[in-house]
Parts: sequence; C-alpha cells; structure tokens
Amino acid sequence: MKRHLKRALELLLMPLAAAIVFFEDVLLHYLGVAMAAIAEWPPVARLEAWFAGLPPWGALIAFVAPSALVLPIKLAAFGFALHGKFALATASIVVGKMLATALVARLYKILRPTLITMPWFLASETWVFKWRDRLYAFVQSLPIWQKSKAMVQRLRRWLSGLVAGLLAR
Repeated sequence: MKRHLKRALELLLMPLAAAIVFFEDVLLHYLGVAMAAIAEWPPVARLEAWFAGLPPWGALIAFVAPSALVLPIKLAAFGFALHGKFALATASIVVGKMLATALVARLYKILRPTLITMPWFLASETWVFKWRDRLYAFVQSLPIWQKSKAMVQRLRRWLSGLVAGLLAR
C-alpha cells in the first residue's frame, strides 16, 4: 500500500514540481532579462542610481514597498472573483505576482550592498538562504524533481525551436 501511495503522490506532485521548475528556470530568467533591459532606459537608470545611494533604512523601505504595491492588484482580483470573473481574477494575481517578483528581484540586486550593512539584515539573509539551499538540495534530489526538470528542458528546447522558426520567416 505504501508504494501505491508514494506513486499516487508522485503523480499528483509532478505537475506542481514541473510548474515550479518552469517558473524558476524560465520565467524568472526572462523577467530578469526584461528588467535589465528596462533598467537601460535613462529615467529608470537614474532612479536605480538614486536607490543605490539611499541610506540603509531608506533602502529597506524601498525594498519592502513593492509588497504594498501588490495589495491593490489583490483587491482587484478579489473584486473580479466576487463578480464571477474568475479567469480575470486569476490573471490579475498571476500578472501582479510576476511583476512584483521581477521588481523585488531587481531592487534586491540594486539595494543589497546597502542592505547588508545592517547586521540584522545580513544575519537574516544568511539564515534564509541557508534554509533555502537545504530545501532546494532536498527537492532537487527527488526523482520527481529530476523528471520534471527534464520535461521542462524538453519544453524549453521545443519553444526555442518554435520561436526560432517563427523569427526565421
């Protein structure tokens, strides 16, 4: 019975693991590329330079602020759901989360040198990344993760071929 339960859990978790791998490997990469491209626009480059010059507590506020910016998106999604527009609610959450993730990742890259001057931030960051790395190592050792990663790599190759074919026309 235990073997059957394990197999059932693997079948249930495979799509979730594949989605995580896809999100991590593909979307975050391209969001980072897009944010770096946007950062080359002179007004954004000036804003990033200003952020980089903030004192530690100002940098912390700037780093945490995008979390508050996502709140209106979540409220809009809730309103859409109340009116039965579940696809729009889901799209709002997904797009809002992607934008917030991209923004926070970019701000982290810009503000990290200032943020780590605060000892408590450095200690917290070290602790979080230690646990994240341990969790990732465990998850990546699971056969389901390895199968999902291989499936995502095949999907990426297929998508790359499809895009290359479309661009060649």
